[in-house]
Amino acid sequence: MKSLIRLTDLSANDIYDIFQIADEINAGKYSELLKGKSAVLFFPNSSIRTRVTFEKGVYLLGGQSILFPSETLDKKEELKDVCGYLNNWSDIIVVRHSNIEVTEALAKYSDVPVINAMTSTNHPCEIISDMYALSKIRKDFIRDKYLFCGKNGNIGLTWKAAADVMGFELAQCCGKGYEIEGIETYDNINEAVKGRDIICTDSLPSDILADFKECRVTKSVMDTANEGAILNPCPPFYRGEEVSDDVIRSKYFVGYEFKKCLLNVQQAIMTFCLIR
Repeated sequence: MKSLIRLTDLSANDIYDIFQIADEINAGKYSELLKGKSAVLFFPNSSIRTRVTFEKGVYLLGGQSILFPSETLDKKEELKDVCGYLNNWSDIIVVRHSNIEVTEALAKYSDVPVINAMTSTNHPCEIISDMYALSKIRKDFIRDKYLFCGKNGNIGLTWKAAADVMGFELAQCCGKGYEIEGIETYDNINEAVKGRDIICTDSLPSDILADFKECRVTKSVMDTANEGAILNPCPPFYRGEEVSDDVIRSKYFVGYEFKKCLLNVQQAIMTFCLIR
């Protein structure tokens, strides 16, 4: 059994194994993997896509979900004592908590796999799902050239981790002061998008929108990217902020179709962690 806290916990071969498991799940395999077993989930009320796909994923694997709000983990009780009890009954734990140290502590003291469903510093399952979706529509997604438009935060840092593990080329477009260390950065979208195949975005806090005024992705911007380029904004996205309304309505936008893959990939990640 294996926990997943950071995308860099995995090798490229591990990620391809998860892709294969997702394909097998789509073909009907593993439908009773969690039969008679329980998944303990910790999610905030605001979570929509990640929570739905993990809960439904547990159900489709034959298991039972037991859901708690994330703040349950912020009680005075030490996490090693929480795990001391959960080890009696849980078969897998999925946690979405802003503090990655909470997730790490659960993994340290748990006897079962712990899966990070998002923290303020990373979002491994989301980006693995996006790569799986890319693998279905691109000839060789690791040969594509990627551009991330957004701040130094959980989505951008996880795209950087994915680039490190898989070996693809990644650059960033951002306002000055929001750069991710270790990758090429631009502060103007018209320059950044040239020669790029995969454009990814993340939403921005209202108080820093002005710092990213030269980084917004529009249809006219996408028209200057490589032939066949796609736009993959991380939800929730906001029309008129990091992306324009016209680009969301254009041929470049793949967001809704990409997120269909979340269900199979969340199941595949749970399966991988349980059988490895």
